[in-house]
Amino acid sequence: MKTLATLLAAACLLVAAPAAHADSVTLGGVRVELRPGTSQVVTVDHTRGVRATVSLWRLTDAGWKRGLTTRDGRTGYGGLVDGDRRRQGSGTTPLGTYGLTSTFGTHGTDPRAALPHHRIRRGDFWVQDNRSPYYNRLRNQRDGGFRWWLPSSDANSSERLTDFPRPYEWSIVTDFNVEQVRHRGSGIFLHVNGRGATAGCVSAPRRVIRKLVTVLDPARVPVIGIGR
Repeated sequence: MKTLATLLAAACLLVAAPAAHADSVTLGGVRVELRPGTSQVVTVDHTRGVRATVSLWRLTDAGWKRGLTTRDGRTGYGGLVDGDRRRQGSGTTPLGTYGLTSTFGTHGTDPRAALPHHRIRRGDFWVQDNRSPYYNRLRNQRDGGFRWWLPSSDANSSERLTDFPRPYEWSIVTDFNVEQVRHRGSGIFLHVNGRGATAGCVSAPRRVIRKLVTVLDPARVPVIGIGR
């Protein structure tokens, strides 16, 4: 694992607070489309190759404050592409702003965490079967409804979560393609760094993801903005 950038900056960066009616803001070079009530933002600023700077911002009376950052973020091996043009299996990370809705991982719920959490169990998959009504949803094979037995070489194979204990030790779910547009792709998460590029997700060092899991609050309508 590469050296971590400073996680909790001694001097946090402040930018001007947006007007109450503003629906977008630029933080750390990334344009973010705000949702009503958003006061927590994770930015992903692509730097070079598959590297990115990942930062957490919160809205204060003085403006947007950055309090957590790392330069050791990773993006997809296929590069970055506009979210509405992304294709399943391309290894691309979708540009744009997406909600951060829940978490999952190999551990139980952290008592400090506020987002809904699912502890991975045997048979859990993230469905990528384009014929399934559960496309882009977490589903256990015992519940059926998707072709979990398809080999990984098949375009409709789903992702068995227990096969990835390191990156999915802690993972934060985005609402990319929540509409379930077939062949656009599923399972875009913010998870722990693996050995290199992701298959389209955003990853960051374990300590960063672990901290995000404990501080993201659905009452603050958290979003992730991915830019370059």
